[in-house]
Amino acid sequence: MYLSEDIKPISYLKAKTADVINSVCENQRTVIITQNGEAKAIVQDIKSYEGLQNSLNLLKLIVQSESDIEKNNIIEQSKMFSDLETELF
Repeated sequence: MYLSEDIKPISYLKAKTADVINSVCENQRTVIITQNGEAKAIVQDIKSYEGLQNSLNLLKLIVQSESDIEKNNIIEQSKMFSDLETELF
């Protein structure tokens, strides 16, 4: 992260909204928007946002799977594939 380039005051965003949007889409770097010297929001391109959301969803699945294993809430692999085949065909 290039703090001198990636942190901008809200007044900059107001004055140069199109430039900020074009920049984040082009270089795929998030811009942090400050208000009264505090970080308040971010501007991020949609592809980076989607990638982040997909990563978070995968992490949630891993945590859920680990929890199921700890609670012994599991089934044999062969049974799982057999049940899946039955549902699909």
